[in-house]
Amino acid sequence: MVKTVVWHHYVGRSGAWDPRPFLNALSTAGIGAIPLAAQDPVGPGILFFDEITLSLLECLREISRMGLERVLAIALSRGALVDGGAWRLLQHGASDVLAWDDARNCAAEVAARLERWEEVDQLVASPLVRDNLIGRSPPWVGALRRLVEAARYTSAPILLLGETGTGKELASRVVHALDTRPRKGELVLVDCGTVAPELSGSEFFGHTRGAFTGAIAARDGAFAMADGGTLFLDEIGELPLRLQAELLRAVQERTFKRLGSNAWQQTSFRLVSATNRCLSDEVQRGQFRRDLYYRIAGVTITLPPLRDRPEDILPLIRHFMAQLRPTGPLPEIDEVVADYLVKRPYEGNVRDLRQLVAAIMHRHVGAGPITAGDLPVDERPAGDIEVDWRDVPFATAIRRAVAQGVGLREIGHAATETAIQVAVEIEGNLQSAARKLGVTDRALQIRRAAKRKHPMASDEVTAERPELHVT
Repeated sequence: MVKTVVWHHYVGRSGAWDPRPFLNALSTAGIGAIPLAAQDPVGPGILFFDEITLSLLECLREISRMGLERVLAIALSRGALVDGGAWRLLQHGASDVLAWDDARNCAAEVAARLERWEEVDQLVASPLVRDNLIGRSPPWVGALRRLVEAARYTSAPILLLGETGTGKELASRVVHALDTRPRKGELVLVDCGTVAPELSGSEFFGHTRGAFTGAIAARDGAFAMADGGTLFLDEIGELPLRLQAELLRAVQERTFKRLGSNAWQQTSFRLVSATNRCLSDEVQRGQFRRDLYYRIAGVTITLPPLRDRPEDILPLIRHFMAQLRPTGPLPEIDEVVADYLVKRPYEGNVRDLRQLVAAIMHRHVGAGPITAGDLPVDERPAGDIEVDWRDVPFATAIRRAVAQGVGLREIGHAATETAIQVAVEIEGNLQSAARKLGVTDRALQIRRAAKRKHPMASDEVTAERPELHVT
């Protein structure tokens, strides 16, 4: 019985592949597969190939929408994955890579992966996640998928990395909410950056009455309060080495003593830690204990900064506007203001953006759109905003490509395809994307049709037909 229906596509030598044995095996495993439609694919799919080529990588980048759509790349022979081929496919948007081997039940492996991906993506799209961790950009969705999968399917300690304001505390609350333990306890939050060293023992482990001057009553610490629940150690990178040593045994053995007591107490909790520091670098410098680092970093998830997901800025703004004005229609945003808000740097990331939206909403009156005058005076640019789009991440990507021996032609082609995909993603349709890129929509339509019709010769096709070039 078919449980899941996905699309399938083949990139390789025309006429050299018979899909029927593979599709029959998938059907036996409960997977129905239909040919990739002419329009953009929606949902997960399987991309078959017999060798890794530029055309394959371009096709993968396009149909995965830079990793947003799940694509399982299946090599028809193990030899197709030599020389690090699997890593290249993952870098270009594949969710996983398999070699179809008759010696094992590959169809069952495909089914298992598709089932897990479907469950994870349903959780990512659920109100619990969608209404708290806002965004649909590829870097953000990738982080959410890792977060959800670790929270729901493992009990491993999670380490959240990211700059200030990227949403680490909200992520910890989602982890706690997704935990399926029966009779789950509370989420207990400790801000390690504000724990006074002289009170750290009491803060973490509690104390008995009379344990020190002023201890007029017994008190539970964070490790006791988190028993059966989740312990969130925020800004754990701020702890001095002495306090790190005190935490190590409690984290490792789940045992502790209250101050003033000789009795060991047991505790059981899900551990989530967060920091804006690079703890691996701190370990190398001797500023963070290596043994504690490995105890807290069972699964490490980096939440990307806002500058790496600019397409999420306007959805975040609308989300914050709805929070600040829960009743009635929300005002539109004037194009000049929207352009400024997208290009403005946010040193404090999402928290910084929320404060700016609050300031704008407090100033805005009437039913009309938010205009330039609604921005606080100290926010208004002195002149035209010039943002160099060729920033550090862009240069890093080019540097990585050059280091791997990628030629100028492939780099230029990849940049063009990425620009088209991003424009379509932002604008929502091909026609608006073409206007944004300064080309005709017919040029983009012909280019896409040519790529689908000639997947092995996209460069050659565009070279023969000048109208397919996007310049």
